[in-house]
Amino acid sequence: MSPRQYEMGRRKAAVDETRARIIRATRDLLVDDGVVAVDAIARRADVSRATVYYQFGTKTGLLEALCDDLAARGRIEHIAEAFARPGPRDALAGFVRAMAGFWGADRACIRRLHGLAALDAEVGQVIAARDERRRMGAEVLAQRLAGGTGHRRLGVLIFTLTGFAVFDSLAEDGETADAVPTVLGLLDAAIAGGPVDRRMPPETAGS
Repeated sequence: MSPRQYEMGRRKAAVDETRARIIRATRDLLVDDGVVAVDAIARRADVSRATVYYQFGTKTGLLEALCDDLAARGRIEHIAEAFARPGPRDALAGFVRAMAGFWGADRACIRRLHGLAALDAEVGQVIAARDERRRMGAEVLAQRLAGGTGHRRLGVLIFTLTGFAVFDSLAEDGETADAVPTVLGLLDAAIAGGPVDRRMPPETAGS
């Protein structure tokens, strides 16, 4: 390795360490104080405010990086593995288990993020975008499970039952994985009952 390559590698490692320290500071401040304030994050990470913006561009960029870190720790790649399963019921089970793993990665932080989403527009925007991805995944699963018939409400049900609030409430003081049998049981009951749209009262089926 040439001296130039060594120096470039050393600088990259320093940048990566600074970036990771800022993300950790964001997480800790959020859990401890329930806020995402760039000035406070910079102080906690022992960097300048300009460094935070240099690394992440905007507060939204910082929030996205925090969510990406949560996703990595929650092994979110298991969702793609679930969708690759040939059987729709196996895919659903894999999706539910993957969401349980993701939500369980750092419940204190995720709980704070979801609570703050209603009060902070930038947090709300980031959470809404990620919820939309999950909603689209739920819709795909519903289409596979319902065979194209009555899948719309089944998609809503999958989306709702794989949300953080459901796993957090069912797990209580245990692990989010403990909620998987209950969530799958509820979904299996809905699927066994036939097309979800047809099971709704006439006045609500088209709402």
